[in-house]
Amino acid sequence: MIVAIEGIDGAGKNTLVRALREQVDAEYLAFPRYEESIHAQLAQQALYGRMGDLSDSIYGMATLFALDRLGAKEQLHKAAASSKILLLDRYVASNAAYSVARAQDPNIAQWVAGLEFEQFGLPKPTLQVLLGTDVALAAKRAASREAEDASRVRDQYESDAGLQLRTAHAYANLAQQQWYSPWMVVDPAQQTSAVATAVLQALG
Repeated sequence: MIVAIEGIDGAGKNTLVRALREQVDAEYLAFPRYEESIHAQLAQQALYGRMGDLSDSIYGMATLFALDRLGAKEQLHKAAASSKILLLDRYVASNAAYSVARAQDPNIAQWVAGLEFEQFGLPKPTLQVLLGTDVALAAKRAASREAEDASRVRDQYESDAGLQLRTAHAYANLAQQQWYSPWMVVDPAQQTSAVATAVLQALG
């Protein structure tokens, strides 16, 4: 089973993943895979202004993030066919939400789905969990993370408050549509352990 944890930067995805792993034996994979994927590394360099005007291209950046996931295709399909849970920190919906927010065009979500699910043949998640964190709170968390850890300097996406707000709205729309698989919207104000329990209950 694939459970994708989604949300804007600073939403609390890592915290929920840790809470879930305390309750169930689950594997874990975070996208982008900056440590091992050349495509993720190129996207990261672009987001820090080191690849010329590459970051200006909505489709170019979305393709790099999609290619990163393509590199994990075998692991993803193995998880999709298993009863064991694979927790994902971001998946295809992340690419869709950020692309929609950047283009300010909801139709680009279908292009992302066509690229990743159809052309690349990536498996659809069993469940998508959206952390509906307040945008201002998420931004405060991201800024705090940056202040405490010199290696966590925010990139172009993370430091753009307008983009984060539009991405939150795009995520909410995807969840409302039950985009490509069941969605669950959780209130991050709840105790994290309770949220984790609710997620596992939703899996049956």
